[in-house]
Amino acid sequence: MDQVGDVLDSEPPAWRRQRLFPGVTDDQWYDWRWQFRHRITSLEQLQQIWPIRERDRAVWENVVQRFRIGITPYYLSLIDLEDPDDPIARQSLPSLDEYLYRDMGEDDPLHEEVHSPVPGLTHRYPDRVLMVTTNTCAMYCRHCTRKRMMSEGAVPAINIDRMVAYIARHPEIRDVLVSGGDPLTMPTRALERVLRKIRAIPHVQMIRIGSRVPCVMPMRITEELCSMLEQYHPLWMNVQFEHPRECTPEAAKACDRLLRAGIPLNNQSVLLKGVNDNVATMRDLIHGLMRMRVRPYYLFQCDPVRGAEHFRTTIARGIELIAGLRGHTSGLAVPQYIIDTPGGGGKVPIGPDYLLEYDASHGIARMRNYQGNTYEYRDPVPLPEQTPELYAQDHTTEEVLPVSSWVLPVEETAVSSLNG
Repeated sequence: MDQVGDVLDSEPPAWRRQRLFPGVTDDQWYDWRWQFRHRITSLEQLQQIWPIRERDRAVWENVVQRFRIGITPYYLSLIDLEDPDDPIARQSLPSLDEYLYRDMGEDDPLHEEVHSPVPGLTHRYPDRVLMVTTNTCAMYCRHCTRKRMMSEGAVPAINIDRMVAYIARHPEIRDVLVSGGDPLTMPTRALERVLRKIRAIPHVQMIRIGSRVPCVMPMRITEELCSMLEQYHPLWMNVQFEHPRECTPEAAKACDRLLRAGIPLNNQSVLLKGVNDNVATMRDLIHGLMRMRVRPYYLFQCDPVRGAEHFRTTIARGIELIAGLRGHTSGLAVPQYIIDTPGGGGKVPIGPDYLLEYDASHGIARMRNYQGNTYEYRDPVPLPEQTPELYAQDHTTEEVLPVSSWVLPVEETAVSSLNG
């Protein structure tokens, strides 16, 4: 697709890439293996591009020890390094806030491990499960609900065969979400082995992959990967874009390749303070996604995970954002605002109250629209019951017209004009 680069106006400034990674060729830059090998993974590397005051160094070391760093060169090039409050940096670079809130929140706020019958698998809903196939990510988001897996040395003992065997023993499971970490950081053949095992289970109808790779390392979406994925349909993918500046030509190209392989794309954003918690930014994000043919699906309230309290907004703010989008963009572009309830209760949709009152006994509803105007709606009213005798009596006097009378007469002038 030659015109993918023209889909969106924004792109990482070339000078930023050249300043940070001088001498790197295009062949290297667009090779996902090069991107993955050259991630910023240590405080020493980070300090070369992001100034750290010496008095703060001990605190930063504490943060990095708790929560792993991993930033691709590509995603780093999206950051305005002159802006201390840059929304891209806020998602990817460690901060002192993580230290301040280190004891607030939970390591596993959604109780995934409580609902884990075998290591790596969460079975919360009756008909679907989540498989954690790796704890490696292309980028470690600072707000991740699985920050417990970001720590060095916290690699879980992943046994794909045990997870697959569990799914095979439970015929009620029809939907499998392959997640992590990020499954797309796995070698293509390794990921294919996982998908092949799942697809061999007769009662599994659908496979989903959860990945942020199209956003943070779009070079990974190669023709080889897409050719492999399209063998395992029906296959869906949940991606994660949080800010409109992430909707780059490179990301658009990656999404286009997945779509051409027949993989529908749904975006799951997280509502993050200082990143996307205003109507203008959220509107630009969902419009950017729609232009890339990615459906804005969910807007998650940030989970109360340890060390991420500075990202969390109020629920009122989330409702306000949805109300600010409704009616001002197409309904397809408005995501569902979701709270994944702490304690493992599952996802609950939250939204503005458009239904003001509903009297079920009289079948009358009062509602407001996006402009705040109030309207009344009535339920359908059934006809009064009639006995067969009354129905027959009502219809005996009806005149049955011959078929010929169903045709409307044609004016003579019209006939004359048709005959010339």
